[in-house]
Amino acid sequence: MGNAINLQSVFITDLVGIAILVIILAAKGWNLPARKDESRIIVSLLLVSILNCIADIYVFYFDGKPGQLYFLILIIGNTYLYLYNLIVGIGIIYLIIKHIDRKARGWHMIFFWFLVITEATLLIINLFTPIVFKINEKNNYVRGPYYLLFVIIGFVLIFYGYAYYLINKLKNPSLRYFPVIGFLTPILLGNAIQMQIYGISLLPISFTVAFAAISIALQNECIYIDKLTGVYNRYELDKFLKNTRFKRNNRIAAIMLDLNDFKSINDNYSHEEGDKALVAFADIIATEIGTDGIVIRFAGDEFIIILPKFRSNDLSEYKSRINRALDNYNATSGKPYKLAAAIGGKIFDSRQDDMTDVVSQIDALMYSDKKSYYMLHDRRGRRKEDKKD
Repeated sequence: MGNAINLQSVFITDLVGIAILVIILAAKGWNLPARKDESRIIVSLLLVSILNCIADIYVFYFDGKPGQLYFLILIIGNTYLYLYNLIVGIGIIYLIIKHIDRKARGWHMIFFWFLVITEATLLIINLFTPIVFKINEKNNYVRGPYYLLFVIIGFVLIFYGYAYYLINKLKNPSLRYFPVIGFLTPILLGNAIQMQIYGISLLPISFTVAFAAISIALQNECIYIDKLTGVYNRYELDKFLKNTRFKRNNRIAAIMLDLNDFKSINDNYSHEEGDKALVAFADIIATEIGTDGIVIRFAGDEFIIILPKFRSNDLSEYKSRINRALDNYNATSGKPYKLAAAIGGKIFDSRQDDMTDVVSQIDALMYSDKKSYYMLHDRRGRRKEDKKD
């Protein structure tokens, strides 16, 4: 195989990949202030990708060199490269799912673990009986009969990511800031070309291009993200309402939520604790809404949910789900205060309703709910006429 390898091109490609990955790390292109879990995932993927580029250089450089030491380096290095493609492939898809849905549900994890166990088992077997790849008597790497299975799994992961993104983008127009097709296409092309052309190394640089695209997209999205809670900010609401005016035959639902007695949390337990309450409240809303809609921090402790293309005639299910989630949080958080929300919403038809009046209408409905709450609970503060919290 040695004669078929252009070592100079492999080294240049991998070194460029390392340089780009290091720049992303140094420039903190991975840093998402309101989404720490996603930031940690990206950093982990960048670090293992740097190791992948280094391993790629070693296995190509030592390929065909005689000696037991080189044999071991080639076995270990190529095994890592196979594992890397799986780990980072799953890592990127997991990141996509978590970014869209804020968590990876059980069936996603079952699917991922099935792939991990399958490939890890094959690679362990390969150490004793070459079925995925082998290092022959001349210390040359040779693809084995199960090589194609790893390629197929790679394509399955890519199309899984495409499908999940496109299905959810139909429901949530804000996913335009997270162009998953642009992330996955370089990996798809790298897989396809490397499968056809023996002796080249495109996957490391393909993943590097994908990470550069992910970092740029996420930093762009941060313009529309509330830095404290991680949900969208008012820029996204303004853009959505302006665009909705030009849509036809489209029903949307809008819900406003406001924490009851939020002022007392700040006054009695500190503003830092108040921030924690806001983060918890936003997480609850976003988790319960999932991919059904867009969660926006409107102002202070006020949040708005937009449900595009709303098909139902009833919003009570969402109110019930959020209230149940708040009750569960209060029962398990260990906090000295309880979270409760005033919730008001309405279904709009963009063909008939004035969409510029959406916020004032749901604001009035929310405050009607807030008055009902304070008829049963001690009240601490009022906004102008009502001493809003």
